[in-house]
Amino acid sequence: MVLIRKYKSGDLEAVTNLMTDLGYPTDVDSMNQRMKLIENNPGYFTFVAIQDHEVVGMIGTRLVHYYEGDGVTVQISIIVVREDLQGKGIGKELLAFIENWAKEKGANSLYLSSGIKPERIKAHEFYKKNGFDINGYRFVKRFEMVQ
Repeated sequence: MVLIRKYKSGDLEAVTNLMTDLGYPTDVDSMNQRMKLIENNPGYFTFVAIQDHEVVGMIGTRLVHYYEGDGVTVQISIIVVREDLQGKGIGKELLAFIENWAKEKGANSLYLSSGIKPERIKAHEFYKKNGFDINGYRFVKRFEMVQ
């Protein structure tokens, strides 16, 4: 059985390890700084999946208000399940939880972005199986930060 609850600071080490499973290795200090910024932003929400008293997954979201119309949607910024537990239904439970949560917040949709990389093919199939459609492109322009 999986319990899903809000992120707590005591989850930091497990969440840091989940970043490695997602392909973005980091350290606890860097992750701590990120989580502090995220926790202080009222439009961001982070939830963790607990199994056998351990954090085994997480989902991070943002409430996004439309410019072009009324209403709100929820962007899934991150979803990750511990690598050794993938394929066991935890990700599906995280998505079901966030869908219900989004509806409670008055959202009429969920959306997410995912990179076009070979290592994301399984994730893309997972999203499709869980009701997500591909409906656009993501454009990115990178630039160097001036120090």
